Amino acid sequence: MSGALRVSGRLVLADRVMPGHLVIEDGLITDLTADAAADRDAIVVPGYIDVHVHGWGGHSAMGGSDALTGMARALARRGVTSFLPTAVTSSLDRLADFCASVRVWTPQAPADGAAPLGFNLEGPLLAAARKGAHPEEHLRHPADLSEAELAPLLDGLRVITIAPELPGALELIGRLSGSGVRVSLGHSAASVEESRAGFAAGAVSATHLFNAMSGLDHRAPGLAAAALLDDAVWVELIADGQHVHPTLWPLIWRIKPSDKPLLVSDAIPLAGSGESSGMIGELAVELRGERVTLVGSETLAGSVSALDLEVRNLVRSGSQLHTAVAAATDNPAALLGLTDRGRLEVGRRADLVELDADLGVRRVMRGGQWLS
Repeated sequence: MSGALRVSGRLVLADRVMPGHLVIEDGLITDLTADAAADRDAIVVPGYIDVHVHGWGGHSAMGGSDALTGMARALARRGVTSFLPTAVTSSLDRLADFCASVRVWTPQAPADGAAPLGFNLEGPLLAAARKGAHPEEHLRHPADLSEAELAPLLDGLRVITIAPELPGALELIGRLSGSGVRVSLGHSAASVEESRAGFAAGAVSATHLFNAMSGLDHRAPGLAAAALLDDAVWVELIADGQHVHPTLWPLIWRIKPSDKPLLVSDAIPLAGSGESSGMIGELAVELRGERVTLVGSETLAGSVSALDLEVRNLVRSGSQLHTAVAAATDNPAALLGLTDRGRLEVGRRADLVELDADLGVRRVMRGGQWLS
């Protein structure tokens, strides 16, 4: 075991919390053993995976290589070891520039930051009726998107949000899902029938459940109802206490299989910056307390949350620790089809977070190396 690293603590596994230790060699977990004498003060979880995040620490996902580097390092300090830089609705030229910038930056991404896994496009294929903090002038119908306009967006695209009721949506959902892109339904006023058609066409997820979507109206159920009732569908949750009332969080786990809820931050560059105003894409936003809105309105515009905070929030609301952790680790890995990370398991990447008793981040390991 020369050169091996031993990590001890309360290990948060897929189905339980177990005192034990891990052995790390060549960036991988090579042994996992129960150990009653393990450090009880340390809680060891897999590295968090944020599949929907627009920025952090004053850095925008759409700001080019230097901003992506700053964002990756800032996220790592909050326990995020893998992420999808996420764009908001903009002109197609600007979105093409964003995609190209992530592709160019990825091989140069810092070893001491969260690892990029591709990118996420939240827009422009959204419904104007539920646009939220997306500029309406840049929204597009899938039927009107030409091959030449679509092509620059595809290489590296892992997740995209589409409103299923839009003209041409079902055809594009089928095409993208057939090529391995994870299509998420959201920013949509779809009926439950239109939503089910979107899932039948190949969509596999719902973007920030309950927010900017048709809901659980008892006479006119919509996308939220369709997503909750389909056991094959993942659902994003922003568990910051602003986007969805905590009373509803347990409802999601009572309805959905436990491997389908996904914690996402939907964080914007204001998060962790210390500033109270800024931009999300082309729109001005302001922070009041922990609530981010478009300037002069009550329209939510992302969050200043992080996955470590959301895991803590879920546990404080009554969730079991291993269930909350899975929603930030194993479940997003499964959405992306990743089997090399997301669990404390022999053979997986040694992307780890050591937490204190209050679930705050003590230190972070990526690929077998402590970052701090």
